[in-house]
Amino acid sequence: MDVLPDDRQTELPVELNTQARRLVYDSQKTIYTLLLDLVRIKDPTFVLSLFKDLFINLVENVNSAPSQAIHEIVLANNESEFKNTLKRCCYILVNNWDAAREHQAIRELIAIFSDPLISKKPSFWKDNRIKKWLINFINSKDYQDLKMFALKHEDREKGHWSYRYTSYLLVPQYIDRTNPIEQRKAARTLSKQLKDKFKFDLAMYTSRAASAGTRDKRLKNPTGLGDEVLNLIKIIVARRGQFNYVNLANIFVHQTQHLTYKDFKRSLQKYLIFSLANKQLATTLNVKLSEKLNDLYESYDAEPINKLLLLKTCERVIEFLTTENCQSPSELFLLLIFQKTPLTLVILLLKLVLICKPSRLRLEGGIADLIRYYEKFSESDCQLVINFVEVFNVAFTIYAEDVEYNLIKINNDNSDERSIAEWEDYRVFSQLKGNAKPGASPLDEKK
Repeated sequence: MDVLPDDRQTELPVELNTQARRLVYDSQKTIYTLLLDLVRIKDPTFVLSLFKDLFINLVENVNSAPSQAIHEIVLANNESEFKNTLKRCCYILVNNWDAAREHQAIRELIAIFSDPLISKKPSFWKDNRIKKWLINFINSKDYQDLKMFALKHEDREKGHWSYRYTSYLLVPQYIDRTNPIEQRKAARTLSKQLKDKFKFDLAMYTSRAASAGTRDKRLKNPTGLGDEVLNLIKIIVARRGQFNYVNLANIFVHQTQHLTYKDFKRSLQKYLIFSLANKQLATTLNVKLSEKLNDLYESYDAEPINKLLLLKTCERVIEFLTTENCQSPSELFLLLIFQKTPLTLVILLLKLVLICKPSRLRLEGGIADLIRYYEKFSESDCQLVINFVEVFNVAFTIYAEDVEYNLIKINNDNSDERSIAEWEDYRVFSQLKGNAKPGASPLDEKK
């Protein structure tokens, strides 16, 4: 299922049926077409200058089609349409410059909105209206979303702790169907680039650590977990054989495909709780999940399970485990986080995505909501949450199909009865599969 709809933004919306509204639409189309033509053939400096003349300098030219188009939009006195025009223009440029690797041009575009000219009192009513709208845009979430595309790699590493998880913070932008198609495409592209970079860096780190040892300080660890990440990878990779997470998911889907929805919910609880080592925690989770699931879509209890019910149920359970109101952490999230069991929570989420791949979008949206909630706190005050996101990052990266992780015992002198928890006897090796498409993952839905 493709999260992006067909691009119907060039079609005339039904509500634009008056002459004035049609004029606004035609004016927007004039500006979009001009920028699309110019950004493909002109130097970024030229395009940036034109953009600044239109939206910041407010250069008036009666013989200029884009200048007249801006005039018509402002004359309509519709701030929402002006904001939508501005946003779409920005993302037209962002997408094209990203494809051309003109990343400095993207940063210069966003820096334009820091021009002191914006706050200077204008002489004409039209200029005053535009500047008021510009200031409102700069103070809005839309501008904060745009600024994500200007962050350099070093900014994400050394800036606010939430910057390290930009790949998740971009998710709400590309799943929001009210955003311009260009914004959604730009957000999805950058998110994928950041995930691919983390995937590659983690594979390189584990591969080199296996041969050089963790004492080599020159090794670049892409996580915030320190050398502990190697033991975490070993724990996850050690789950092999008949009862690995992928096989368990396949067995569950096969065995529940003909159940009624009520029986499916009961089976889902058992599937999620299965193999939890902490029996007391498993009991608590079972009770909490029962309370949530018993009444969930109960009008369908007698109906057979289907793909839509599966998706909606997995999304709701993901919400139970992350955030139920898209703003603050859920009860179950806090329970698991404060018990310092981030891996348990991550495995529960992984199990859900493995039986319903499209639910990953809701999961990553939930991760973004949690990061946004906690980003007002200092890094030292929310270490438990940061640790969870780091573990989540690693676990879901390991389940990418184009990176293969293997656990190999290197000390054969020990007895076979030695516990696998004694990780010093083991090394983890990673290898990028040569015949895999970059970025492909069994957890990604079909594009």
